[in-house]
Parts: sequence; structure tokens; C-alpha cells
Amino acid sequence: MRMLIAVLAAAVAASSSCNRAAPTTAGKPRVALVLKTLNHPFFVDLRRGAQEAADRLGLQLEVQAAEREIDVEKQMQIVENMIQTGIKALVITPSGSREIVPALVKARDAKVPIIIVDTRVDEKAATEAGVHAETTARVGVLEGISGHETGDSRLRGFRDAVKNAPGITIVASQPANWERDQGFNVFQNMLQAHPDIDTVFAASDLMALGAIEAIAAAGKAGTIRVVGFDALDDAKQAIAAGQMDASVAQFPFEMGKAAIESVATVLRGESLPPNIMVRLEMVTKASLPRP
Repeated sequence: MRMLIAVLAAAVAASSSCNRAAPTTAGKPRVALVLKTLNHPFFVDLRRGAQEAADRLGLQLEVQAAEREIDVEKQMQIVENMIQTGIKALVITPSGSREIVPALVKARDAKVPIIIVDTRVDEKAATEAGVHAETTARVGVLEGISGHETGDSRLRGFRDAVKNAPGITIVASQPANWERDQGFNVFQNMLQAHPDIDTVFAASDLMALGAIEAIAAAGKAGTIRVVGFDALDDAKQAIAAGQMDASVAQFPFEMGKAAIESVATVLRGESLPPNIMVRLEMVTKASLPRP
């Protein structure tokens, strides 16, 4: 199954002629890539794609990130420091879609083009996860960070998918902040309060993997369906082992490449569309390569 997902937006369509003078290394324009964290395989893969494109296009990529995805203040500080060093463009995966705005305004005022990645997640992606769920289910939902666009969009998409399915009931829905240990703790408590839960939708694979551990600890392995998001390698292994039902793949390597290619386009003085689409698909045991 394949769908498209909007992951890039040109927040500022400024050409390089509008930028202030910036230092370069060996004539290469300096581009900042500010990620939510580098402690997550998704963003490690996104960085790899961005670096591949930067090397190919003659750009100097400088990558920084906070330790945790929820540290918006640290990310804002990183952005402001990068602006002061005279970067030619900013690529960012915002930790908070609203909270980060003041730092982006400073980049705009400094005439620094901005490319935003992985924030505007197409709600159809989470809808696909909802459609994949069985027609009869009592669902526990593990949300991302409350109030942040990525998690909220996935949650809305899933809710939209199941709201007209009379056999599907969301019995509990709580944030686990994208983290595996919180996925374990939150779902363990959720399962104690609602022992009849038979399906989990987690807005990220790390939370889904934590839920799998909680299911095993409760002695219910194999009795609760788990659907995640991101199709991480560990999630694919869990799917192959029958511990997890499915996960939505977003292809972060391609996102990173597309982001830096967009930077190169802007620095040439060319315009960008408001959104750039990348592929998305559902990963199930049937879709995995045979061992």
C-alpha cells in the first residue's frame, strides 16, 4: 500500500542573494540541519540522507540536535546560535510546531531560507494505520507529545479512520512522548486499568516497542495487536517475529535528501512549491522480504 505524505515546506522563499554574507569552507555554503534528536534511528537516517545530498551538491552541512525530542528550548537555542554564525540556510525538524516560531522569525529576519521537515504529517498516514486495524477492536492509543503537530496529526488521522467503524472503540489514549520506556510505563498502566484492550496504536515505533514489552510483562504476548509508525528496524524485526502487526514507513533518508535538494534550489534563486511529497507505505509481515 502506498500513499503520499507532505513533509517539507518552504517557510521562507529567499534566494542566496538576499542572505547576509556568510563564511564558507572551501567555497561551500554552510547549511544548518537542526534535528529534534540524534538518539532516534529515524533522525539518524534522515541525517544520512541529508549528508548524501549535501556532499553531492557541494554544501557544507552542520548538524546539531537536543538530547531529547521534547527539549524545545534547547532547539531554539541551537537555531539562534546557528543564525549568529552566518549560515546560508536552515533545515529543521521542529520539536514544537508553535514553540519554535520565535526562533524561525529570527532566521527570517536574518534573511535565512528555512526548510521545515517532518512536521506537517499527512493525516492519511495515520488513517492508513486505522484502516489496517481489525473491524472489531478495543484500542489503547499511545500518543506523541501533546500539542505538537506531528503527534496530533497522527492521532487525528487514526481517530478519523476509526470513528465510523462501529466495532472499534478507543478505550484509552495517553501521551508517551515518543519514548520507549514511557511507552512501556504508560501502556502497562493502561492495560491494568483496561485489561480488555486487544489492540494498540502507537504514534511511533519506539512507543510501540515499549508497549510490546509491557504486553509480555503482563503475560499477554500474542493476544494484543500492535500497530506502530516509522517502520524502524527493531519494529520490522518485531513484525517478522509476530510480536507486532504493522508499522507505517516514512523513508527518512529520502526526506533528508529532499530537504537538502530544496536548499540547493533556493540558494540558486529558484522558488519551491509549498510542500514536497515523499512516499509512504504500510509494512506488514507479508510485505517484508523473505529470510
